[in-house]
Amino acid sequence: MEVSPERAKETYNTDSLVLPNSVRPMQTRGLYVATAVLIILGGLWYWSQHRKPTEDTSKSASEVPPSILKLDQNSITRVELNKKDSVPVILEEASGEWQITAPKSLHADQSAVSALLGTLASLNSERVIADKDYNPAQYGLVPAALQVNVAEKDKSQKLLIGDDTPTGGAVYAMLAGDPRVFTIASYTKNSLDKGLNDLRDKRLITLAAEKISRVELLKKGQDIEFGRNQDAWQILKPKSLRADGTQVGDLVRELTEAKMDTDAASVFAKASPVAIAKVTDESGTQQLEIRQSKSDYYAKSSAVEGAFKVDSALGKAVEKKLDDFRNKALFDSGYTTPSKIEVHDGQQSLFLTRGSAGEDDWWTNGKKVDAAKASDVVSKLRDLSATGFADSGFSHPTIELIVTSNDAKRVEDVLIAKSADGYIAQRKSEPTLYKLSASAVDDLVKSAGVIH
Repeated sequence: MEVSPERAKETYNTDSLVLPNSVRPMQTRGLYVATAVLIILGGLWYWSQHRKPTEDTSKSASEVPPSILKLDQNSITRVELNKKDSVPVILEEASGEWQITAPKSLHADQSAVSALLGTLASLNSERVIADKDYNPAQYGLVPAALQVNVAEKDKSQKLLIGDDTPTGGAVYAMLAGDPRVFTIASYTKNSLDKGLNDLRDKRLITLAAEKISRVELLKKGQDIEFGRNQDAWQILKPKSLRADGTQVGDLVRELTEAKMDTDAASVFAKASPVAIAKVTDESGTQQLEIRQSKSDYYAKSSAVEGAFKVDSALGKAVEKKLDDFRNKALFDSGYTTPSKIEVHDGQQSLFLTRGSAGEDDWWTNGKKVDAAKASDVVSKLRDLSATGFADSGFSHPTIELIVTSNDAKRVEDVLIAKSADGYIAQRKSEPTLYKLSASAVDDLVKSAGVIH
């Protein structure tokens, strides 16, 4: 059939892309169908999105694992740990302190016991495995690998812990009187599965550092005794001397923090004696004997059985000599700001007076002093520290320093004399002679001399 050029152009108008009229109704119907499908799909999507949270919430609420124990930790008075094929460990609270009463009487590590009680007081499960028609033996619950008896003031409960789950990471557990079998995390079991050595107090001296009032160091050729009045330490033996509170405090800390390391009774018996330390508080005295073998130190305490290897810091602390514990600072005022300073050097004298409370101004002879210059004098006074101690050589003092502090309650008077290699100072009414470097004294005199 022959088609004219005009007809062909009308039918296939590529310039305008207009379809024949017979095709247009089919296109319209397809568009309606597609729109309807989109509306239906959109509605389904909207319904599913708004319906899903409600279903998930309901599902989550039904699957929340139940608690096994909910206790007031402070009401627990006794815990008994029965591990299969082991001797039971019993903990009992008395007067706010936990003690191990079986298999033998020992001081308990209060922190370790507190952690154990914290786990018991809020023991949560992971999920419920069974609640009827089961044999407890299949979960290792009869006999239990670990049985924990917890006593409160008016009731007691028994927790049974069994085998590991096949997949690992959890163990079976149940509460006596409750038919349910739970799983709990393996780390929870580890927090409860404690033996005697885990729970005993590992300190060799069981007295509290802040309550110790007296310390004695008995060493070959030298016995040193310290006494404490409130927070201030004093050397009592071999004679009354000012003590360096920091050094004595470090000694007390090392003694009270000494802990059992490895059992070393045989090594201790052959080791060389270093010192015997005795510490006293209102409850009594405890003794620690320290010995050395090569570079290692060992100790035996009167408070616990056995001899143990200890940290070398303890050995170094008790090996210090008397002079290491003496107060080398010339003034007790330390870093408190004095209220009055006097420097007398031959014919020259300086009187510095600080302003009233809360003021940092300094005055001399009724005139205000440059703050930096006054501060320099105070700093130089604080720097006066002994390089050592002398037995003699103090004569003809030429410098006198008087420092008033602590709201005029403390007045310290120091005399300074020239010596062959520097200066020697003496605090009035005290016999100790302090060796001072020449530069420290000369710098102080120079700083005082620039104030007019």
